[in-house]
Amino acid sequence: MSSAAVPDHPWLLPGALVPTARTARRTPRDWVVDGLALLSSVAWVLVAHEDALSARPELALNVGPSWLPDVDFFLGLLVSAALLLRRRWPVGLAVATAPLALCSVTSGVALLIILFTLVVHRRLAVALVAVGWNVVTLPVFLAVRPDPVLPFWATMAWSLLFIGGTVAWALFVRARRQLVLSLRDRAERAEAEQQLRVGQARQLERTRIAREMHDVLAHRISLLSLHAGALEFRPDAPPEEVARAAGVIRASAHAALQDLREVIGVLRAEPGGAGTPEPPQPTLADVPVLVAESRAAGARVSVLDEVADPAAVPAAVGRSAYRIVQEGLTNARKHAPGAVVVVRLAGGPGDGLTVEIRNPWPLGAPASAIPGTGTGLVGVAERVNLAGGRLTHGRDPDGDFRLAAWLPWPAS
Repeated sequence: MSSAAVPDHPWLLPGALVPTARTARRTPRDWVVDGLALLSSVAWVLVAHEDALSARPELALNVGPSWLPDVDFFLGLLVSAALLLRRRWPVGLAVATAPLALCSVTSGVALLIILFTLVVHRRLAVALVAVGWNVVTLPVFLAVRPDPVLPFWATMAWSLLFIGGTVAWALFVRARRQLVLSLRDRAERAEAEQQLRVGQARQLERTRIAREMHDVLAHRISLLSLHAGALEFRPDAPPEEVARAAGVIRASAHAALQDLREVIGVLRAEPGGAGTPEPPQPTLADVPVLVAESRAAGARVSVLDEVADPAAVPAAVGRSAYRIVQEGLTNARKHAPGAVVVVRLAGGPGDGLTVEIRNPWPLGAPASAIPGTGTGLVGVAERVNLAGGRLTHGRDPDGDFRLAAWLPWPAS
């Protein structure tokens, strides 16, 4: 549970409403309420007993045997003390004190408090049994201990009024507590769902970044491997070519390490952290730079750019097209080194953007195979599907390997 759900002063709440409590323990507020209930019951016992000792009693304590008032006084004090147990054993206490509803006057306040506790804390079926018992035994009590002042029906009406008021108050408290618990549960579930959504969004963002970094690092490392392979197979190359290849290797390694540092920083960053590095976000206008890097590595790349205004391509579409070209050039360097790669870009607003990379099917295994993860085309297919496009790849009727994608380009 979040710290926002913890109240500032939990001691002011009933134990059943304290959110941090594992079990319903009495809070200082509960002890104050229980103390007031005990004092109220004892005060009634003393008032009733004092009335019994007066010359003209107004209660029914003087009706019956001479020992009954003293016994009733003792029972009243005993039930008053037992009120301290009403939160832990309300049903047991109600059952134990049920016979007192037939004859005890001093236990009246304590019995109402016990009834109140049952209605608030226990199932309504149990509470209704207790209410029914108090109502059914009321005529018997008035027959055994008739009021010396009021007639039977008036006393009956007053007694029912007290019982009804107690039950109504208890039902109000019960409904209010259930409402508070329901609202708290809804707030906790909403907070948990929000945290789940944030976690899912964070995971999706990290997956997207990892996919971007896979494409970038695969491109960088394939260039590095290609130049290193050239040095390995051409140890007699002129010094200037060796120096140029070594410079490209150093630059590619530095760029790969920088990209790797960025993705590790993003994946380790906590949500909401400041200064989170962003991975590179290329567009269609960066495809010429990508082709130039491949040509500098010795690849033979031909570009047919039929897009009139690359800057007008939406950023998301251009980024996807860039990654498709990058993956196609990387695959060509891995599986068909030295082959002529044809990159074709075509389309416009409303017609969509077509990206096609074609190279001759390799004959036999390359002399220096570049290892890969085998998930490049899977990532490209997922990217194209998320963009709402179509992707095809494989050997075409002419015997070439063809990677083609169509991406939606909304009309402006």
